[in-house]
Amino acid sequence: MHCPFCRHPDTRVIDSRSAEDGSAIRRRRSCPQCERRFTTQETVLLMVAKRSGVTEPFSRTKIVAGVRRACQGRPVTEDSLAQLGQQVEEEIRSRGVAEVPAHEIGLAILGPLRELDEVAYLHFASVYRGFESLADFETEIAVLREGRERSGATPAQPAEAEDED
Repeated sequence: MHCPFCRHPDTRVIDSRSAEDGSAIRRRRSCPQCERRFTTQETVLLMVAKRSGVTEPFSRTKIVAGVRRACQGRPVTEDSLAQLGQQVEEEIRSRGVAEVPAHEIGLAILGPLRELDEVAYLHFASVYRGFESLADFETEIAVLREGRERSGATPAQPAEAEDED
């Protein structure tokens, strides 16, 4: 590790601690050359394998950006999008693999997005799964309704108009 102040090629670790629920290590370091101290944080690099065969580092911001497009015009907050991104990243990292196929990330997004907003879910699923006909939408809507009935949830009812006297 190079010192960020004097670029000396060797530094000494003074202290190491677990950070971010054990997914990272925070190290306090000292430079023997300039004697300045600094902190580094090490995380496991999670790679995404794309269909083309290319691999790239996992990016939570790419997940949030993709879901944001599906949520355009929907009452979904930036906080909700950030929480969804964090939830997807935690689920992917909990698998304990260094490389995950992009397809699995898409599948990991679908569950939390269905809970967040069903219309945005349909929009995302239609692109992700490549819906080609109205029948594809009808099938997915039937699955959503069946899941709602099993959970006992009811669709939002419009407010009834009050009688004017």
